[in-house]
Amino acid sequence: MVNYNLAVPEEDDADVLSALVAEGDELDGLVGEVDDWSLPTPAPGWTVAHQIAHLTWSDANALCALRTPDAFDAELRRAETEGSAYADRAAAARAALPRPVLLDEWRSGRTELAAALRDTPWDHAFPWYMSKVTPALMTPLRLMETWAHGQDVFDAVGLARRPTDRLRHVASLGVLGRALSFAAVGLPEPADPFRVELTAPDGLTWVWGPQAAAQRVQGSAMDFCLCVTRRRSWSETHLTTTGEDARKWLEVARVFL
Repeated sequence: MVNYNLAVPEEDDADVLSALVAEGDELDGLVGEVDDWSLPTPAPGWTVAHQIAHLTWSDANALCALRTPDAFDAELRRAETEGSAYADRAAAARAALPRPVLLDEWRSGRTELAAALRDTPWDHAFPWYMSKVTPALMTPLRLMETWAHGQDVFDAVGLARRPTDRLRHVASLGVLGRALSFAAVGLPEPADPFRVELTAPDGLTWVWGPQAAAQRVQGSAMDFCLCVTRRRSWSETHLTTTGEDARKWLEVARVFL
């Protein structure tokens, strides 16, 4: 389950909305070429169909929360009742649909959600799991989840993924999610400032945090995003750290629970 108790990233609304649409379109192009949606992905028990089913369900929930928050209360109660099985059951139910039906539902749902986010004031608050969110936060979060589950599909079919500048939105959430990362394992967030320096796909450097910070993370944006979405452990990447707290952060890094 994604935890949305994060600060809102400073991003241009048109840019991140376009990136969300592009991320979905890229994954759509990939799964359209995959003949067997029963192919297992790295997520235990989840096939390609489960990954698309989960995104379809998540988009539908986001749209419900945005448009009819009172109706979304029932979904929140269901999540509380079902606990850890909640997302798995929802994915399994939609994964059983015929492939053309699921694909059409995902396409129409993500298009409708993108339009609703675009037409809603960027600072409008609406309910979500464990907190309230705004379109300014929900949009990069939907992009992040699409990217992360898309990575599972790329891994399943054995294809290398070409990184794009859309990773900046995922990386920004990863940086903002540092407090969540420590809280998830019962640790307080370190008080010292952190510096994150990531090499973007175009060779430029993306930077967060003060230059003088003693706690530092450096490496490629792709590796950092794989780490914070828990698609790779940091030891499987080429990320480097300076400072004990920075190393610990990468060990527990996440943007969801």
